[in-house]
Amino acid sequence: MLLVAVSAGIICGVIVAAFFFALDRNVAADTLAANGAWNATQRPATPFVKRLEAAARPLASRLPALAAGELRQKLSRAGDPGNLTPAGFQAVRYGLAALFAIAGLAIGLLLPLQFPTVVTAPVTGLVLAVFGYFLPLLWLNQRISARRHQIQRSLAEATDLLTLVVESGMSLDEGLLSITERFHNALGDEIGKVLREIRLGRPRMAALEHMADTCGVADLHHLVESIVQSDQMGVPIARLLRVQATEMRRRQRQTAQERAAQASSRMVFPMVGCIFPVLWIVLLGPAIIQILGSLR
Repeated sequence: MLLVAVSAGIICGVIVAAFFFALDRNVAADTLAANGAWNATQRPATPFVKRLEAAARPLASRLPALAAGELRQKLSRAGDPGNLTPAGFQAVRYGLAALFAIAGLAIGLLLPLQFPTVVTAPVTGLVLAVFGYFLPLLWLNQRISARRHQIQRSLAEATDLLTLVVESGMSLDEGLLSITERFHNALGDEIGKVLREIRLGRPRMAALEHMADTCGVADLHHLVESIVQSDQMGVPIARLLRVQATEMRRRQRQTAQERAAQASSRMVFPMVGCIFPVLWIVLLGPAIIQILGSLR
């Protein structure tokens, strides 16, 4: 009976999800027919997540202010995936934990173990529920790390481009705009946010400092600090950007040399664990077979 109930719950969940998906498609089609394609594209990209956020608001609203601020900062560093708010992200965690719990109960009922089903099903459900609850957080941390790596790799080239634009007589804003046109990655997205904030009336240096604090990349933070200090002290920005670009290239070359020096030591473990055993088997295998045959 429990297996039938779990199966019915899963089927009902799939039906409800399909209903919401079909409802979203119908609303999008009606909006497109009534108001045109432009208004249809302005609708939120994740309506189902918003509904899930509204359903889990009693639980997500109890998130402490400090934890909500830290989560908001992590979401910003990850590029605001799906335009999620901290409450929406918590709602996704709760929903995924519930789905994994149902799947764990079904797996515990179907697995032929020595323990009674009354014990295995709740334990399996609890383990998978905990895994489903922490899985979005692991994905968020991985996305933050990937964006930091993208920014770190493209920062030196972007600084060179910004230096050339500023040295040619253009303004700093035009140099930032050229970066957004050239780099279609995490760095270009962050610079685009800075330009939008400047157009909305935020001071340029305040927007740059906010970007540096949000991204969490040390080289970008140093670059922004240098630009802010040059603006305060009246130092030409072009000369400072040239120095910063040269220093970034030097640090990148030094990091590449350090990784190349560590490659030999890192190759020891794969060679000892994978290559050498197979090599010894190929070399000594025939001799061992002959010795065993002579002993028999």
